[in-house]
This record gives sequence, structure tokens and C-alpha cells, in this order.
Amino acid sequence: MSLSPETIFSILIGIGLAASVGFRIFVPLFALSLASYYNIIPLNESWQWVGSTNALLLLGIATIVEILAYFIPWFDNLLDTIAIPLAAIAGTAVMVATVSDLSPVITWALAIIAGGGTATAIKGSTSTSRLASTATTGGIANPVISTIETGSSIAMSVFSIFIPVVAIICVAIIFWLIFKVFKLFKSSKPKQ
Repeated sequence: MSLSPETIFSILIGIGLAASVGFRIFVPLFALSLASYYNIIPLNESWQWVGSTNALLLLGIATIVEILAYFIPWFDNLLDTIAIPLAAIAGTAVMVATVSDLSPVITWALAIIAGGGTATAIKGSTSTSRLASTATTGGIANPVISTIETGSSIAMSVFSIFIPVVAIICVAIIFWLIFKVFKLFKSSKPKQ
């Protein structure tokens, strides 16, 4: 099976947007809707509705509500309890929506593993960091963390749509950082 450059870029866009979902669920969905609405990137035939005016408005409102909700320290931790499974679904969805020219079996396998897996791994680490922030600062640092996460989601969404190669490099760096932090915490844990 030979992959065309368009297929490769569609996969890179999907993985980048899935990583963005790990920071904020609706930001990359809104970005995808905008990109489709303005014909910047094509979507799979069954996902064309994402570029409709109704979807654009609904996702825009959901994005604003999500961003504002994460600035309420106790509420952001509550959101994180439902955000991890939602991130898996949204990460899978953005991957399916963007990947082109592959069989449905390969598309869905790639979407679940690369899209859902990437979004879940990043969302799990951001949720853990916010929980640690709440425990150590009483939630005072949570708005700063929320701002960084929102900025990361916006940047990743823009990179994914306009410069997908940079988005994949960012994804690799994010996973490297997650691995380093995990390794640091694992080694600092007292042995029993």
C-alpha cells in the first residue's frame, strides 16, 4: 500500500488535532470546523457537516464555554472527570474526519489508536497536573495552567491545519516531556 502525500498530510493533521484535543476538547473541533467552512482542509465525505454554519456556531459556543469553565478552580477538576473519555472520542473523531484515501478499517484503527490514544494520553497528563496544582496551591495556580493548556490547544490546532509537520514535532516533544515527568515521579516515589 502506497500513501499519497495528501494521505500522509491528512494523517499528520489528524494526529496534531488529536493532540490538541488533549488540552481542550472543543478548540480543535472548532478549528476543524473553521478550516472546513473556509475550505482550507477537506474532510471525509461523511464529516462534511462539521463545516456547516450550524456546527461552526455550536462548536464556537462550546469552545468559549469550555475555556471559561476551566478558569473556575473547583469546576476544572470536575470537568476533568468527564474530559478524559470525551478526549478519546473527540481525538478519534478528528482523526476520522481528516484522514483520506484509506480503507475504512485502516482509517478507524488509525483513528482509535493514534487519534484517541494521543488525545487520552495528553488529557490524562494535563488532568493529573491540574489535580496536583489544586492539591499543592489550593487551586490558585489552576487559572495559569488553564491558560497554558488553552494556548497549547490553539497553537497545536493552528499548526495542525497550516503546518502539520510542525504539529507532529510538537506532539513528539509533548510525549517526550510526559515520559520524562512520569519517569521523574516514578524514580522519586519511595520504595517499599
